[in-house]
Order: sequence, then C-alpha cells, then structure tokens
Amino acid sequence: MDRRQFVETCSTSVACLTAAVALPSFAADAKPKTYARVLLTNEFGDPIKASQLQAQTNYVFHYPFEATPVFLLKLDKPAAPQPLATRAKDSYVWPGGVGPQRNLVAFSAICAHQLVYPTQQVSFISFRKSKAKKGVADNLIHCCAEHSQYDPAQGARVLNGPAEQPLCAVLLEHDAKADTLTAYATLGGELFDEFFRKYEFKLSLDVGPKAKNAVAGKAAVRELEKFCRNPIQC
Repeated sequence: MDRRQFVETCSTSVACLTAAVALPSFAADAKPKTYARVLLTNEFGDPIKASQLQAQTNYVFHYPFEATPVFLLKLDKPAAPQPLATRAKDSYVWPGGVGPQRNLVAFSAICAHQLVYPTQQVSFISFRKSKAKKGVADNLIHCCAEHSQYDPAQGARVLNGPAEQPLCAVLLEHDAKADTLTAYATLGGELFDEFFRKYEFKLSLDVGPKAKNAVAGKAAVRELEKFCRNPIQC
C-alpha cells in the first residue's frame, strides 16, 4: 500500500469513527455482509478507471448475485458517513463515498418498497440529475412505481414515498494507485430473498439457471442508457 492509499484508508476510518462517536445512540446493529471480492470492469473485461466515470450518470453492474443489479454513481460532491436503520430497526453507519473526492457510491438497484429493478427491457428506477415533471428533486434515486425517493449522498436514505428503509449499500474499495474499484460487501437491509421469490419465473427467463449464482472475479459496468432499452422518466 503506497502513502496516498494509506492516507485515503486512514481518512475513511477516521470519518467513520467520528460519525460513530458523534452518534452514541446509533450502535451498529447491522454489520457488513461480505461476499466475493469483485473487480468492476467495462464490457470487454478491462478494469474501469474511477477517474473516467462521468459524474451524475447512471451506471449498472450486478452484485452479489448474477441477477441482482446495483447502481454505481459518481456524485457531484463528497458523501459523508451517515447513521441509518433498516425497516427491522437495525441501525448501522454507512461509511460514505470512496475515491479521491469521496463521491463514488453504490447501492442495490432493487427498490425497498415493491422490489422494482432495472431490466434490459425497462427501468422504472434510476438516479435523476434534475427534476422531473412530478416534482422529483435533483440528485435523487427515484422509483416510478410508488414514487419512493432515495438520497445517494446520504447512504440512499428515504426522503419521500412509501419505502421503509434505505437501499442496501454495496461497499466499494478504491485502489488509489490503479484507480480501480472492487465490490466486496453489502450493508443495510438486504432484500435478495424476497427479490428471488417475487421474480423467480422472470429471472429464469432473463438470466437462466445462474440467476442466484454469486458473482465471481469481475462484474461488468454499463451505463443504464446502454443496459436498458427503455429507462422510464416519470
């Protein structure tokens, strides 16, 4: 680990510790759930460079399972650690963004209300850079199903709508020297079991028998506009 990466890692640890100390009532009930370490790549299998990601653009990859989509976002500002809680009232401290600007974040793209998710055919959920017709605020993840809104700069905290918990966070590690990103865990309220039960038949058609397989080694990242033929803007 070089000096820059060491300083970056220490800064993250200090920020998380500060958030935890400042909020003693938020003992971390929910712990990160580790999965395979997966390098984020482009569609050709080459590691993506964090510095080359476009700010406020929807990117999608799949993790920790072959059929579970994730939003990768490069925000226009740093994302600080946040105290949050699941619908089961399990509290946790989201560690904030990674990267030199602390603005790279990732969250499960499965809505915490009706489990709406982006498919190759259509997506009713996405990050919105600017306001839409029905009063969607700037820079939020918005689901058109029941208009749940999540703030990715606050750990995907629910700001409006019927969702009962934040989107499950996918934890990333940024290699400062190589400028690469690796997914290694989730944090918060996982909804994968419910997701697989609800969409078992559809996933068997779209993804096949590997839908529940754990992602291993690499995960391809694509812009939502290229992954999905019809991103809905409600």
